[in-house]
Amino acid sequence: MWIRSAMTYRASFVVTVCGNLAVTGLDFVGILLMFSQVDALGGWRLPEIAFLYGLSVTAFGIADLVLGSMDVLGSRIRDGSFDTLLVRPAPVLAQIGADHFAVRRLGRITQGTVVLIWALASVDVDWSAAKVLLVPLMVLSGAVIFCAVFVAGAAFQIFAQDAAEVQNAFTYGGTTLLQYPPTVFGKDFVRGVTFMFPIAFVNWVPACYVLGRPYPLDLPEWAAFAPPLVAAVCCGLAGLAWRAGLGSYRSTGS
Repeated sequence: MWIRSAMTYRASFVVTVCGNLAVTGLDFVGILLMFSQVDALGGWRLPEIAFLYGLSVTAFGIADLVLGSMDVLGSRIRDGSFDTLLVRPAPVLAQIGADHFAVRRLGRITQGTVVLIWALASVDVDWSAAKVLLVPLMVLSGAVIFCAVFVAGAAFQIFAQDAAEVQNAFTYGGTTLLQYPPTVFGKDFVRGVTFMFPIAFVNWVPACYVLGRPYPLDLPEWAAFAPPLVAAVCCGLAGLAWRAGLGSYRSTGS
């Protein structure tokens, strides 16, 4: 229904997608302006930063397309319309994900993919079969990790009633964080996003293997291939949080 609604006015849809692409592209323009003044950032050169950027934005864009509507959950709980989702013969999580589904978010995926392709053509890497396979694996695993963060944030909104901005701090804030190398952050912070909130496995850890750079926190070499496992664990924990949130929901009382 939402796709048909968006496609009713084709010109408006195209302009909206292009506008979304341009707005998200401003992040990378900021990085380009930064590198017009410096040769490296935290020891990483522009093609390497572009590699991190492309991986982060593309993975997050996929998750945002699938579950980006989770931030409407708080308003549905406040106005009582969340109750109608509970009595429909369809999974509540799927209904929330499809609510206000925005095809315009394809602009973010397109922009991130373009930067990623440019980065792959520009970085100085001794490519092997393992490194080639690791690139799409990073994108898919990263998308699943961000999806798990969206679901966990939605569960938190059930408990907190209105916490969309808290969720956005971990989703949109997380993808912005991953656009920069781990060497510009303190070690304690890097430990936090590696072991407690493991978004470092979206791109930092596997990208270090691809680029031939030392791992953050001296992790073992096999950690580069751990993103699917991390994604599975994150999905399991997010699923438990979602079930707990639904189990605790007692309607609005109105």
